[in-house]
Amino acid sequence: MAAPSTAGRVTRRRARTRADLLRAAFTVFAAKGFGHVSIEEVCEAAGYSRGAFYSNFSSLDELFFALYRERADLIAEQVAGALAADGPGLDVPAAVDRVTEVLLLDRDWLLVKTDFLVHAARDPAVARTLLEHRARLRAAIAERLARARGHTALPAVLGDADGAAHAVVAAYDGVTVQLLLDRDVDGARAWLAHLLTALLTDGSGTTA
Repeated sequence: MAAPSTAGRVTRRRARTRADLLRAAFTVFAAKGFGHVSIEEVCEAAGYSRGAFYSNFSSLDELFFALYRERADLIAEQVAGALAADGPGLDVPAAVDRVTEVLLLDRDWLLVKTDFLVHAARDPAVARTLLEHRARLRAAIAERLARARGHTALPAVLGDADGAAHAVVAAYDGVTVQLLLDRDVDGARAWLAHLLTALLTDGSGTTA
């Protein structure tokens, strides 16, 4: 078998370096907050030089955006997977349990996401990135709720599946604010599960 080409080895090494930098940056940003982190701190946490950093990212802002997009896409995929487990209908309490497990699994992600929200509130270009992520998350939820219609009734007050998806994301936003303050992940997960079940059913835990 032919040995891998030099170009192939370089590409894999660069991809590994980029992944290491993103992983280290996530830890540092969660601990100190965006705006309080230097390139040197990220490099030290990852075990790389500034040269390695600049071969992958032009600035700390670019790294932060790449980190956010990577994690946001992962969350959207996890939510879609959690909602895909049922058949045509939707077992709302079971689906809610799976989704809340995914959404509230990582408090560090909530810290990074909140930093990104504050940054986006002051920069329209950054806001577009955040809005795109939220739209993908809502679309994953809305698509599943739309497929369930005809098999599982949703409360009329929510309107269509897109309206229900907006309500789900809004409930998540509200609960996570409290989680950031009290650090009670189990309590937040339980409260979000109760809230989403009430939103998506008649309030009794059974579909309308």
